[in-house]
Amino acid sequence: MFGYELRSSPYQRPARPPSRAIIFTALAAGLLGGLAGGAIVIFALNGSPPPRPQPTPPTPTARSAQVELAAAAPNSVTEAVREVGPAVVTVINRMPDRISLFGTPIERTSSGSGFIISPDGFIVTNKHVIEGARELEIILADGTTLPARLVGDDPYADLAILQADGDMPGVASWGNSDALQPGEPLIAIGSPLGDFTNTVTVGVVSATERTIELDQDYALEGLIQTDAAINQGNSGGPLLNMAGEVVGVNTLIVRGNGQSSVVAEGLGFAIPSNTARAIAEQVIEKGYFARPRLGIRWVTITRSLAARYRLPVDHGIYIIEVETGGPADRAGLSVGDIILEIQGVPIDSEHPFQNQLFQFEPGDQISIRFQRQDRILEQDIDLGTMAG
Repeated sequence: MFGYELRSSPYQRPARPPSRAIIFTALAAGLLGGLAGGAIVIFALNGSPPPRPQPTPPTPTARSAQVELAAAAPNSVTEAVREVGPAVVTVINRMPDRISLFGTPIERTSSGSGFIISPDGFIVTNKHVIEGARELEIILADGTTLPARLVGDDPYADLAILQADGDMPGVASWGNSDALQPGEPLIAIGSPLGDFTNTVTVGVVSATERTIELDQDYALEGLIQTDAAINQGNSGGPLLNMAGEVVGVNTLIVRGNGQSSVVAEGLGFAIPSNTARAIAEQVIEKGYFARPRLGIRWVTITRSLAARYRLPVDHGIYIIEVETGGPADRAGLSVGDIILEIQGVPIDSEHPFQNQLFQFEPGDQISIRFQRQDRILEQDIDLGTMAG
């Protein structure tokens, strides 16, 4: 199972992340690397020098590919950054003070990145960037600091929408993330470590439709993988195509697998813009993003859990509480029932429960297959609404 680390602080050195199946460093602290510039120099020789052995071309590397990208299209990168740069902000999260052993308050502050999507001051960032905030601020590209407030969020997509008052220096435009192809050049902008504001890095689409497991019940799906340099603090910053359109929201990086000392580089992941845009628009309109709800609390069944408690199956979810009057209660589900399938899809390690549930909309009717003691039953359920 993957570990998902959602923390950052440009002012305090973060604790070493725990080793798990794969270690993620959340991009909340300030992000962006440095623009990898490069130039191709061609020397012309006059006359007819004696022939000389031709060197073998070097094998391309990820670094050389980034240098060549920056050299091949400097105008496109520069124009895209000039267009979107003013819309990129640093998000400051001031959390409740922690009391020291001597009774004195210790200020806790972390930061991430974001980008303005409306002249009305609406800003997209990551949910983990603003987690536990007592007070929020944004810092514009020119250094101006403005107070901000949370409009709404969707923790399952790791997205949050803020709003700040005042004149907005720029607005980012949405692009179509569905049109991305592996190898397509990309640009990231953000505030790595909270100090290096509006840092620009370049890379390519390494892959699309990546899935990162957060826990046994949910995984972030459809992610864009990129080798554009991403560091702590880039969380919530925009990932751009060469037209200067936002095609992703930077959200996490993978550093290693927790089973060896090998450290990976260039494994960054972003939420697709089409997902982010749909969530942002609904949050701005309603103040929340609605997801379907069953009205239960549950425990995910694993092989070890099934063996320990002698359960009749080794997959599914075990219901430990049913909300009175909720969708599951109205459909007749009870504590101890084990949901095995939703619409014919088994609930297992390949199909986490919440991912399957979130394929549907509030108000949809779905069919579930479940086990009650020694019986296998099927039941239709009208889904409720889970806000936020």
